[in-house]
Amino acid sequence: MTKKVKTCDHTCFMCKHVGVEWRENINIKRTVICLKKGQQFIAEGGSVDGVYFVQQGLVKVYQCRGGKDSIVRFAKKGDIVGHRGVAVGKSLFPISAMCVEDSVLCFMPIDFFKVLLKTNIGLTYELLMFYAEELQVSEQKVVNQTRLSVKGRLAWSIVQLENKLGIDEDGYIAMVLSKTDLAAYVGCTYESAYRMLAELIGEGVLCLANKRVKIKDKVRLLYYSEV
Repeated sequence: MTKKVKTCDHTCFMCKHVGVEWRENINIKRTVICLKKGQQFIAEGGSVDGVYFVQQGLVKVYQCRGGKDSIVRFAKKGDIVGHRGVAVGKSLFPISAMCVEDSVLCFMPIDFFKVLLKTNIGLTYELLMFYAEELQVSEQKVVNQTRLSVKGRLAWSIVQLENKLGIDEDGYIAMVLSKTDLAAYVGCTYESAYRMLAELIGEGVLCLANKRVKIKDKVRLLYYSEV
């Protein structure tokens, strides 16, 4: 993990929702961290010392359940990571976080971030809305585990990834996605994810190239995600 000072473009979740008069203090308190693909920067059960904002790259947020990693969400440029550890007193991170690709993160000490929450109503409100949205998605994933087949959960997950990350100029979801991470996000075994992915590709619903996924038939994919 390397750290260096770098000019902030003020487009992250935090900077967008605080008053401009706070930017100078933010620049003083922040630390920019450059990480390589596969580097972990939050460990589940570790003490909370601050929160992170993605400036470049992509991050996966995950938990260990039954000895297996379960991906909670992916965080892209501008997103906050580590907010689940924010509490009144000292707390522990309930999640882990790792870079899916080379990334640049902005680290903000927890005490200063709490000051920002107390003095910037806009930031506090947006964080509350983000919590609510994140909770809705998490609850839906729990429902999907009992209501949908593996194929249905895979279809739902692919739709979620496209909605969250967007697509590149060729129409592929804007991330390189390994089958291991896909299985951890869907909540199934690697073998099941591989088999259902191959089935959807064979049906012409999805296209896969260099670990990038493209939705070719969204109507059918949405149908599978609901039955």
